[in-house]
Amino acid sequence: MESILLILLIGLVGGIAVGLQSPLASMLTQRLGTFESVFIVHVGGALVALIPLLFWGGGKLSQWRSVPWYAWTAGVFGLVVISAISYMIPRIGVAGSIITIVSGQLLVGMILDHFGWLGADVRPLDTTRLIGIGIVLFGVWLTVK
Repeated sequence: MESILLILLIGLVGGIAVGLQSPLASMLTQRLGTFESVFIVHVGGALVALIPLLFWGGGKLSQWRSVPWYAWTAGVFGLVVISAISYMIPRIGVAGSIITIVSGQLLVGMILDHFGWLGADVRPLDTTRLIGIGIVLFGVWLTVK
């Protein structure tokens, strides 16, 4: 099992990436448009992902048929995320936009955990977790008011 320190470090790096991607995507959207921004972000990511795939001979791409149909909607959600961030940043700022996005992630994460949907381990919603999400939502309100 990985150490908690490594897991937290990877999470922080992911958070930093979201924190940097968000204003950059918003800048693209403001100057070029939503679909153009989403296209650029996804093509850029695809090109960077292509390099290790070429190095490793395609990895497991040949097993694409084994993925459930609904997993293919992940790219559509990328469009929603970039569109939402790009809309919010000029209106409520980077911090307000990111905390709002993260709170939405936490809400859906708690639902997925509670029911074990989409392969999540079941972690029932309890009073402590409800208080925690309540504090997060209060933090969103304080940040964007």
